[in-house]
Amino acid sequence: MAWLPDSGADVRRPVAAAPLRAWRRGIGIGIAIVVAGAALLAWQAFEAVGGNDPRLRGALIGGLFAALATALGTLPVLLSQQFSQRSYDSMLGFGAGVMLAASAFSLVIPALAAAKAQGAGGWGAGGIVGLGILLGAGMLLAIDRWVPHEHFVKGLEGPRARSLRRVWLFVLAIALHNLPEGLAIGVAFAGADPVGATALATGIAIQDVPEGLVVALALRSVGYGRLLCAGLGVLSGLVEPAMSVFGAAVIALSAALLPWGLALAAGAMLFVISHEIIPESHREGHEAAATIGLVLGFVVMMLLDTALA
Repeated sequence: MAWLPDSGADVRRPVAAAPLRAWRRGIGIGIAIVVAGAALLAWQAFEAVGGNDPRLRGALIGGLFAALATALGTLPVLLSQQFSQRSYDSMLGFGAGVMLAASAFSLVIPALAAAKAQGAGGWGAGGIVGLGILLGAGMLLAIDRWVPHEHFVKGLEGPRARSLRRVWLFVLAIALHNLPEGLAIGVAFAGADPVGATALATGIAIQDVPEGLVVALALRSVGYGRLLCAGLGVLSGLVEPAMSVFGAAVIALSAALLPWGLALAAGAMLFVISHEIIPESHREGHEAAATIGLVLGFVVMMLLDTALA
């Protein structure tokens, strides 16, 4: 690298910009290759282990659909599109409404029905589902406390968080968001209502589009390149098919676990809605727009769930 000693101006930054852009481009291409290779290996492993089980196949397809929606949400960043903060908050509110309705109509109500079908009375079914919801929320709370990550609102939390790079903290945070979503899809497909499971997967996929956009924009706002932001957004969505297959496989071992699994997923999703999405959508003072989005998202998911039933 040549330095030009003329009037004292520092020319090192312009000269170094090209290698930096090339490095970021290489990172983006590397992420794409890793994602493609991991997806291929996962599919081969799935076909070898449980490809003939319709419940596992449905869970995988539903999870991949949600992951594809997350990837779709990153496209505006690649195209350099700009959105207002109010639009972001409205989309976050919409996603919260979709998840809230999915928790009620696609998880809690089917969990109560499954518990009663297994012989539990009204109080017994309510107790099983209530305890499952508490366990699901508690699981996410424990992960939130113990795993180093970064909230969009609060900043760094967790042991040794300062030693991790900011970008991986963002990826961990979004992976935490996607855990209950993937689990919910898998548990739903393991049940006896594939139409309801399809409605749930569709609703979660709708919610994942703005989530993918928010992830990519958040990374972009701290200076990362477009390809890297989109690649990390896509990578964060791959948690969902993995968790969906895991959830379906666990429930497939014993039908008695179905109400517990549905309630666990509902509790985890309720935690994410209250702890992460709603506070973030209100952070910039656009509470009204976020609330309108939440109500619209709730209605859309309710219509999907009832119309497809």
